[in-house]
Amino acid sequence: MSLSLLTAISPIDGRYRGKTEPLADYFSEYALIRYRIRVEIEYFIALCELPLPQLQDFDHSLFEPLRDIYRSFTPADAQRVKDIEAITNHDVKAVEYYIKERIDTLATTDSGSAAPSPVCCDSVAASSFKEFIHFGLTSQDINNTSVPLSLKEALNDVYIPLLEELIEQLNDYAEAWRNIPMLAKTHGQPASPTRLGKEVMVYVYRLEEQLRSLREIPLTAKFGGATGNYNAHHVAYPQYDWRDFGDRFVSEKLGLEREQYTTQISNYDWLAAIFDAMRRINTIVIDLDRDFWMYISMDYFKQKIKAGEVGSSAMPHKVNPIDYENSEGNLGMANAVLAFLAQKLPVSRLQRDLTDSTVLRNIGVPMGHAVIAFQSTLKGLRKLILNEEKLQADLDNTWAVVAEGIQTILRREGYPNPYETLKALTRTNERMTPERIADFIDTLAVSEDVKAELRAITPSSYTGM
Repeated sequence: MSLSLLTAISPIDGRYRGKTEPLADYFSEYALIRYRIRVEIEYFIALCELPLPQLQDFDHSLFEPLRDIYRSFTPADAQRVKDIEAITNHDVKAVEYYIKERIDTLATTDSGSAAPSPVCCDSVAASSFKEFIHFGLTSQDINNTSVPLSLKEALNDVYIPLLEELIEQLNDYAEAWRNIPMLAKTHGQPASPTRLGKEVMVYVYRLEEQLRSLREIPLTAKFGGATGNYNAHHVAYPQYDWRDFGDRFVSEKLGLEREQYTTQISNYDWLAAIFDAMRRINTIVIDLDRDFWMYISMDYFKQKIKAGEVGSSAMPHKVNPIDYENSEGNLGMANAVLAFLAQKLPVSRLQRDLTDSTVLRNIGVPMGHAVIAFQSTLKGLRKLILNEEKLQADLDNTWAVVAEGIQTILRREGYPNPYETLKALTRTNERMTPERIADFIDTLAVSEDVKAELRAITPSSYTGM
């Protein structure tokens, strides 16, 4: 059975491919190979710029044609790397051999000649230049730069813009509904009234805070040779400060921060911090999904109806809040994987074991589920129709909630046992009406000014700041 949207095992690459396809540029096998080639080529260029003695004659005008190897990298090119890997049985070594193969075919034009000539003047020179591809490195110097680089760019290009779109939509609603009074529910019971816009603003605030926290986490990389000590670099060229070179290469060429002390692999501590930050963001969106699901069930919102859409196979009237449910389910999947990644990756036997290698290939999975979820939440939010009449009706039917305000003013006035007095009035199964509240206020031994102040408190006006 050939792979297609219908035969894919994961819904990320099957049912939801239309929503997750942008992530293929960052987390697919093709993307990983392209990122590896990018790191290898930028490293070779950095060695030329140092320069190492054997590379000082390399033509710097060829840097851009070299970069075009990864800039114009295609799935067909990736297949060539996989064909080499079938022989080497080593994915990063296959990348090294592929780049060397491309250098052999890379051409430039000599001055005064229209005919292309090889990059190097002869095969011996070509061979000597090529051997500085992957010079002194271990595969993890490539993997532990490629993966955080792909994650950084996926966050900046896909995850964060979608999250910002969600925040912007919520912020628009917070502004539009800022003066809409609403009965609050604590423990599922009527509580001091609030405003709908403020309750939405809670989510804007929470998401903005956690997004700021996510952005502050450094994207770090391991780059230091076989066991992190630049052994090979130092023994070949002891005159160079390889730690300084590594710091500058990782920072200036890749936009990452180099981890100063590592084993053969990254420590993954900051990567785990990113996963934890994403998990907090996802958890906030789950909370949002559940609240709006509840608001719809309370008839505070109706939903826009799409012609031809079916809510239930049995009940024709149904318009289900499925977008929030889809989002919640996908965020739960994302958080389960993110929790595992954050717990597993920082742990390795001695200087390294291979468990991180297969686990790292799943970073795109929680990102995919989150992208599906954010789009579903946005879809649900954009289908909302505010039912202001229902919000007002709930307030008008729940006058007991003004008891807090009344007893607080009575405390201010030194009235004896105000809390207990209001408790006796309102903690009953009898319905509280504005008339009963008014009659109670009339019995109070306070000034007429204070009574007027108390009468002004209504469920719709008692919404605070």
